[in-house]
Amino acid sequence: MPALTSIRTSEGKLEIVNQLLLPHTVEFIEVSTIAEAYDAIKSMKIRGAPAIASLAALAVADYLTQNLQRASGPEWFGSVDAFREHVNVILTYLFTARPTAVNLGAATRRLSRKLQSSIDAGKDPRAIAQDLIAEAKEIDAEDVGRNKEMSKHGGEWLVERVKSQGGSGEGLNVMTVCNTGSLATSGYGTALGLITYLHETGKLQRAFYTQSTPYHQGSRLTAFELQSLNIPSTMLCDSMVGSLFQHHNIHAVAVGADRIARNGDTANKIGTYNAAVLAARHNIPFIVVAPVSTVDLEVADGSGIPIEHRPAIEACLVRGALYPTTLDANGVKQQATVMVTPEGLDGVYNPSFDVTPASLITAIVTEKGVAVKKEGEDVFDLTPIV
Repeated sequence: MPALTSIRTSEGKLEIVNQLLLPHTVEFIEVSTIAEAYDAIKSMKIRGAPAIASLAALAVADYLTQNLQRASGPEWFGSVDAFREHVNVILTYLFTARPTAVNLGAATRRLSRKLQSSIDAGKDPRAIAQDLIAEAKEIDAEDVGRNKEMSKHGGEWLVERVKSQGGSGEGLNVMTVCNTGSLATSGYGTALGLITYLHETGKLQRAFYTQSTPYHQGSRLTAFELQSLNIPSTMLCDSMVGSLFQHHNIHAVAVGADRIARNGDTANKIGTYNAAVLAARHNIPFIVVAPVSTVDLEVADGSGIPIEHRPAIEACLVRGALYPTTLDANGVKQQATVMVTPEGLDGVYNPSFDVTPASLITAIVTEKGVAVKKEGEDVFDLTPIV
């Protein structure tokens, strides 16, 4: 099976894999406008904090490239002030697509800073556009390298921790939540990257992953990625985590993050907090793996992290392939969306994320290293890893 990817650019086209159809259908859809990029992020055709940041940046680059190629150029190319106002409106619009994921905000702010620095340098709109295009492509390109760095840091830290407690550092069992692999990033992944690194270095025995309701990103996407990488793995429902910890030797839980507050409180896919509480009860290390761009030093603690609530209907529906498998005229698996609840429920609680307090987190890993709490403290000093 070819390497999985969430975004591809070729022949002047920007495309994403429609993650709502995975794992049964691999369909790439073109994103040719800013509005289409916004919709792809908002509707979760693409998801994962690093991936949506990359798409937003590349969509801006594609938009500017299209306008540079126009013979006369649009009206907002007519002055620096008009150009700045137009681009800032676009960046603000894209940022509102998914407010919890700090990477999206980091990407739009980075482009805004480049916009201002190019203006301050006295450049004209066309030159400023070229600077923004280069910066946007860099935002996407640097993701794979940093993912491999953090995966190595986290994997080696876990191996040494197990050894320090009398273990061999081999035959490790690691559980994860949601999807944090190549489909959630520009490649390799964060928490799933750590698991991949342990597999590649011969230290992993088995990966465990939760279904991750309500969108089943674990059972749909993580399962698909682990299968493609030939990594031994086992799926469990979100409510089975406690049972898993009771009956199996789990060496760590590794999760990603959509935002990390200054004290180490971490927002991640709903169900992460549950897993952290159970991990603490069973003395299992709980590791957060995320890029520096996910750390938001302007937010003191988890109470300041905005939590996105998805439409209630999403928690009532499940989409998948018909079973037994039914193929259409083109040999593609037929899929359907079904309702698993009574119609007209008057109350549905459907947050996308929860916040795990720093006190339940053992280590936070970025591409710059591993942070642990000082003895007797419940919060992190993230200074060395941001």
